Amino acid sequence: MAQPTAEAVADALWSEWHRGRHMPAEWMGRLSMDTAYRAQLALMDRFAAAGEPQAGWKVGLTAAAMRAQWNIHEPCFGFLLHSGHKPSGHRFRFPGIIAPGFENELCLRIATRLAGPGVTLEQATAAVSHAAPALEIVEKRGPFSEDIALAMADNAQQYAFVTGPEVPLTPANRDLAGATVAVDVNATVIDQAAGAEVMGGGGFLSVQWLANKLAEFGRALEPGMLVMSGSFTRQYPIAQGDRIESRFTPFGTVTATFD
Repeated sequence: MAQPTAEAVADALWSEWHRGRHMPAEWMGRLSMDTAYRAQLALMDRFAAAGEPQAGWKVGLTAAAMRAQWNIHEPCFGFLLHSGHKPSGHRFRFPGIIAPGFENELCLRIATRLAGPGVTLEQATAAVSHAAPALEIVEKRGPFSEDIALAMADNAQQYAFVTGPEVPLTPANRDLAGATVAVDVNATVIDQAAGAEVMGGGGFLSVQWLANKLAEFGRALEPGMLVMSGSFTRQYPIAQGDRIESRFTPFGTVTATFD
């Protein structure tokens, strides 16, 4: 069977998305990863044309163990919309989210343009000006493990992201691998982890990977963009009534509630 065009996939997913339907079965097993990412980017452009501009990017599957679990050789990316960016303390309407979960991340602000290929870790590190404590809110919109490519076309489970105040990066706090997080759900500590869990060495490696990966599709990291750089912990499910508080040292605290 011939590979469908990215535009055809995006047209179909865009139509189904607005009917509340995701990862439609008729598209399962039909997409290469390259076509899937191109469809995702075409979907992002449709959101922008409809008045929902991009805020930045997310990097997922940053842990080697997770990539091995899903049999994928590299991390993945998705796009962030301005409409999905919420401040710390935001109260979500739980019934409006499909099988929600959350991840504990640093949200990094890009200050200077990064265009691959060939972006070095030093260049990626220098391009990031701020970090904020953050939660990525995901939706399990379909059988992720059964068709990774289709899940990428459907924007890699991204629903929203919640950030606390941004902190300027200085020589004293630039060791993102050494940052830590303590995660509370309903006032009970459920996890603690270090930033080194992200890419085996911290979020700057995520920025480097993303800049070089985006170059394959003619895209770059532009000044002002935000990058959700990967979770310190595994993904956790969310139940109605949950209050999440994640304390990132030395970057501060982020909270969200699901009513």
